[in-house]
Amino acid sequence: MEMREGGRAMDHRMEHDLLGTLPVPRDALYGIHTARALINFPLARRPVCPQLVHAYGAVKCACARTNHILGHWSDEKFEAIEAACIEMMEGLLDEHVVVDALQGGAGTSTNMNVNEVLANRALQRLGRPLGCYDCVHPVEDLNLHQSTNDTYPTAVKVAAIRQLAELEGAVVRLVEAFQVKERAFAHIVKVGRTQYQDAALITLGREMGAYADCLARDRWRVYKCVERLRLVNLGGTAIGTGLGAPRAYIFQVVEQLRAATGLGLARAENLVDVTQNADLFVEVSGILKTLASNLIKIGTDLRLLGSGPDAGFGELTLPPRQAGSSIMAGKVNPVIAEAAVQAGMRVVGLDAGIVFACSCGSLELNPFLPLVADSLLEMLLILSNACRCLSEFCVEGLEANEARCREQLENATAVVTGLIGELGYDRATELARIAGESGRSVREIALELGWLDDSRFTALISPESVMRLGSPQQETGRDATPGSGRDTPG
Repeated sequence: MEMREGGRAMDHRMEHDLLGTLPVPRDALYGIHTARALINFPLARRPVCPQLVHAYGAVKCACARTNHILGHWSDEKFEAIEAACIEMMEGLLDEHVVVDALQGGAGTSTNMNVNEVLANRALQRLGRPLGCYDCVHPVEDLNLHQSTNDTYPTAVKVAAIRQLAELEGAVVRLVEAFQVKERAFAHIVKVGRTQYQDAALITLGREMGAYADCLARDRWRVYKCVERLRLVNLGGTAIGTGLGAPRAYIFQVVEQLRAATGLGLARAENLVDVTQNADLFVEVSGILKTLASNLIKIGTDLRLLGSGPDAGFGELTLPPRQAGSSIMAGKVNPVIAEAAVQAGMRVVGLDAGIVFACSCGSLELNPFLPLVADSLLEMLLILSNACRCLSEFCVEGLEANEARCREQLENATAVVTGLIGELGYDRATELARIAGESGRSVREIALELGWLDDSRFTALISPESVMRLGSPQQETGRDATPGSGRDTPG
């Protein structure tokens, strides 16, 4: 009923719980438990992830359908509850789930916020006043045969599986972008480097291909994460024993969740294990950290290869995205690669939090799942966005500086590594020494000494020769020991 004070409508309604009475905003869909949580947990200062809210709507919808099948509620009441759950699944009630992302109670505040919103939305659909819980109750109806301890981790898994699908698509796009560049740059021979020092010859295309293969492994790892998350403890209630839930409910509720989400979910064989142990989140987080580490490495490489434009490597031209300095005119920074690196760094940090939280579970429950949920879903979101940005704003627009690659190739003593099979190790070493001391090119010295003619030199550093697997001497039976049988110049 609408409350009045001095003849004026009050801007709140009063609700009661175990601890007493609190005012709740009159038009709020949430109730007293949410109001207390808003006071108790001013931590992250942001609400729970919307994807988790949508997944929770699906979990509550499955529970409601199962309870209706078992004969609970009238059709009218069920239809109002089901409709509210579907609205939450579709993101129409996000603004009403307002509890802090970080909270005590193993997620109870999130579960109760969801219960209160769904109960009040059902009341609206039935034409009843908000807070009229004798008709639809947040606990007795929306939490019927449930606990935070089975609904919350189940919702986290549903949300994570959905985001894994998005992440997989983003990784695939990045893989394909590098594969395109692998083909486009296949003919460009350049100096390969180890430990930041000139080492051996490689093609720019092969470098791009290595990134593609690395990320392809990440794509497979991300795909397999679903297998770790598909087993849920829904129906296990408080500690996995199914306390307070009928056997018929326990056996049907996951089937209803699978139908509501379209995901290949299954009830875990040991509900106690899945309720108390959170190691699978550590495993999934570790796999995501692997992708993060690869993004850090690749982003760093792209920054190096595109450094310059005049005094750096300058082998790649990264798409210019914005002016780079407020004081250095004309400067353009590799901001997309930098952003990808920072995303990877953030994920590594979030992984550390997940490991700590999961290892601090106690006995039959882990009370720190809100941190796990918030961190895991943030990891998935950041990685998806980082992969999309890196592919769309950087890799797809990469251009090779062929002239720069050729210039470095001709002037680098590392080119002698491509000549060892023809000249032997000692002669190649001598070429490197003379070139280093004189400042002349290896090609010029080799031709002057008569050890190679120009066409043969060019053939030995061609893309085909550089990327040939193994050495031709071994294929033809010649002795491939470096420098064997050859004179050493005096």
